[in-house]
Amino acid sequence: MHDAFWDHLKEQLSATPPDFSCALELLKEIKENRLRSDIEEALDMELLKQKAEHGDLDVPHLSKYILDTMTLLCAPVRDEAVQKLENITDPVWLLRGIFQVLGLMKMDMVNYTIQSLQPHLQEHSIQHERATFQELLNKQPSLLSHTTKWLTQAAADLTTPLPTCPDTSDSAIVASSSPSEAAISPEPLSPTMVLSQGFLNLLLWDPEDEDFPETLLMDRTQLQELESQLSQLTILASVLLVASSFSGSVLFGSPQFVDKLKHITKDMMEEFKSRPEEAMQTVSEQVSQEIHQSLKNMGLAALSSENTASLIGQLQNIAKKENCVRSVIDQRIHLFLKCCLVLGVQRSLLDLPGGLTVIEAELAELGQKFVSLTHHNQKVFGPYYTEILKTLIPPAQALETEVESL
Repeated sequence: MHDAFWDHLKEQLSATPPDFSCALELLKEIKENRLRSDIEEALDMELLKQKAEHGDLDVPHLSKYILDTMTLLCAPVRDEAVQKLENITDPVWLLRGIFQVLGLMKMDMVNYTIQSLQPHLQEHSIQHERATFQELLNKQPSLLSHTTKWLTQAAADLTTPLPTCPDTSDSAIVASSSPSEAAISPEPLSPTMVLSQGFLNLLLWDPEDEDFPETLLMDRTQLQELESQLSQLTILASVLLVASSFSGSVLFGSPQFVDKLKHITKDMMEEFKSRPEEAMQTVSEQVSQEIHQSLKNMGLAALSSENTASLIGQLQNIAKKENCVRSVIDQRIHLFLKCCLVLGVQRSLLDLPGGLTVIEAELAELGQKFVSLTHHNQKVFGPYYTEILKTLIPPAQALETEVESL
């Protein structure tokens, strides 16, 4: 870590024009060390002890010096807290307040140090991972076979049309909220899209399939966690989409009502993994009751027995993997994640596919984790992906520039 920092400083000062950002940070540290010496001199404990024994200890002057020094050292966000201490006259409460603020200042410094070192540590980590992998590749030339197969499948997936949704009552719900994804034509091959599709495929990886890409073995556990989170959001959004079609815009426009439906569904997520049918039966009953009670509380017309039965039936059908609503919501979440890889999370949130706006906060969290993982992996293994993609996407012109810019 230290070597990486000093090497980075050398590169900055040797640049044309030179970059003095790290040098200025070091000068700041030197200044703080000088200030530390001044503090040690002003708070000489032996001298203070002698003054206390002779009754000459000037507590107000000492307190003012401490507070002035804290004002000089603290982050701007702590200025108000230090100023409040200046109004405290009780010495016990003053000391208590000083130690509380000093604790916050210490955490501020720790966080600042971590943030300052993070870019250097990340770059060092990238270089170390790539060098370690290259050593293994030199010993095992076939080490990229699974990675090649993974990207080849991703390229093939991009030329395969999306499946259509059967004409059922479920598909009517889906069509009412957004244009059918069945109309989306296959995308032209490009390095960016092949890599994006490849990373998306990892969220659908069969745990029994041992041909996992060699370049992503270190991230497999984290990818499985993201896959689980995606599956839960698919169920959650599917339930909310079906419920919205029976609730009406007035009721579903209430954040409190939507939050209740979210809690009902999220509480059953663990049971859904092992007993999806039983879990969705419970969810359907509770959601139906919540809609009935909320309509009644708002003075709106209650659901007919026929609509209630239809609501419960459609919610229970979400337990089936082939359920139309569930399949389309899953496709839309994958589309959102693909946009995150290409456009970034914030821009992708501005134009969410139909049925996903009610889980915007959850999608933002998922998208950020997914983008962070994939970007780090691309920085480490980008050169290897470039060489593989050159064999998959003709013509192989300017591919390296495009891949490394991801």
